[in-house]
Amino acid sequence: MSPLTAQTINAGDQVLLGLSQRKTYLVKVEAGKTFHTHKGFLKFDDVIGREYGAVVTSSLGFEFTVMRPLLRDYIMKCARQTQIMYPKDISLIVMFSGIGPGSRIVEAGTGTAAMTTALAHYVRPSGKVYSYEIREEFLKTAEKNLKHAGLFDFVELKNKDIVLRIDEIDVDSVILDLAVPWLVIPNAHSALKAGGTLVSFSPTIDQVVKTVETLRENGFTDPETVECLMRGMQVERGKTRPQTLMTAHSGYITISRKISRSLQSTNPLNAP
Repeated sequence: MSPLTAQTINAGDQVLLGLSQRKTYLVKVEAGKTFHTHKGFLKFDDVIGREYGAVVTSSLGFEFTVMRPLLRDYIMKCARQTQIMYPKDISLIVMFSGIGPGSRIVEAGTGTAAMTTALAHYVRPSGKVYSYEIREEFLKTAEKNLKHAGLFDFVELKNKDIVLRIDEIDVDSVILDLAVPWLVIPNAHSALKAGGTLVSFSPTIDQVVKTVETLRENGFTDPETVECLMRGMQVERGKTRPQTLMTAHSGYITISRKISRSLQSTNPLNAP
């Protein structure tokens, strides 16, 4: 049975130990070992063989819930050398890109592989993510995070500058999270299959303007830019209200599709 569908916890599984909504731990279950926290230690032997959702008690009497990690847990708890993309933005990028099982995707830059992890999750079991990154030290951390999430087999990490060249052709989508996305657009057009999507994430509006202008000049149509703001709610009878702090601006997402260069001048959707 796949680890994704197994109901019981085995040695070697990744689990999420929940002490409270705000305090969780993503750990690997190892036979004969213990996990230490400020609320006491847990014996992994007491976890192995239990069902997901079980409650185990620490040496100090505190209860931990043992849960199957979600995709967002792997992303938010990954080892970091760079700022990662938030799940709110990743979710929109996945939806707008149109990817799914079997898709082939070019991505840049890898960073510490937060976005890469999500892409690999959705293209499996027969798809592939080709992820470009010019910083070799970032790729080492990215590989570690992808293996931790069990998704490394669906990714090819490439220590190359995507501005200079994209090796792949006929890909379904190009996802960009880098400082100069407009410089990649001509290469992206060559790499994409007809109708393929380009999605670019940029923190500043100046980057967006340059990107949209270059899309219109290079065989892409109908560019759309959105921003996603997410506000949590504090829920308690008689006291329910928006949380004081929220994940507001993180960046702008620009989406477009490849059209034939020969149709650029006649397609009304390509007009500014």
